Amino acid sequence: MIDDDKRIAADAAVAEIRDGMLVGIGTGSTVAFAIRAIAARLPDLRKTIFFATSIATEQAARDGGIPIGRFALASRLDLTIDGADEIDPALQVIKGAGGALLREKIVAEASDRMVVIADASKRVARLGAAPLPVEVLPFARSFVAARLAALGAEPVLRMADEGAWRSDQGNVIFDCHFASFPEPAGLAAGLQAIPGVMGHGLFLREVDAAYVADRGTVTKMERKIT
Repeated sequence: MIDDDKRIAADAAVAEIRDGMLVGIGTGSTVAFAIRAIAARLPDLRKTIFFATSIATEQAARDGGIPIGRFALASRLDLTIDGADEIDPALQVIKGAGGALLREKIVAEASDRMVVIADASKRVARLGAAPLPVEVLPFARSFVAARLAALGAEPVLRMADEGAWRSDQGNVIFDCHFASFPEPAGLAAGLQAIPGVMGHGLFLREVDAAYVADRGTVTKMERKIT
């Protein structure tokens, strides 16, 4: 049922793509369904160029016949479709379980519109149950871990079979758990102020809409413009 919900949420988001757009594709298990939906629409999207947020996404897209452009040559995108680890009612999001949070943040900032797709388990009243990923320059690993602890986090180094897990940039990731999750904007500012932190998984203003599926029904959440 969860996979069915991910699929219909992805289908709803992919319906926003129009031919000729520049479109970012996120990373993760839910985005895999979006890649399949995009591949099915390729005959109608001949002039659309897609941009991947990770090596894994680029490979999956190419396997589906999706043309992938070089983001290094793009200054703006029309739309980005991505997943989320948590979504609160204000469309504040935690991302990064897939390890692509730095590239995802850059692509999100470059996009005129960002939509996330999720099953209902990712919708929360308040952020903080999911660990918050923080991408860190390996040189600064111990220093940053101490600074994260000073912010109230319990930083857990993400591991792989061969040692510390590495992002596509070669950085390490701390998955940060909090006994009491801080106010998100203040926490984001505190993280950004730590030398050696390359990125974090708090997306507080980037997300414009979310498609959340629950037992076969998709709900669209749209950011209120103030």
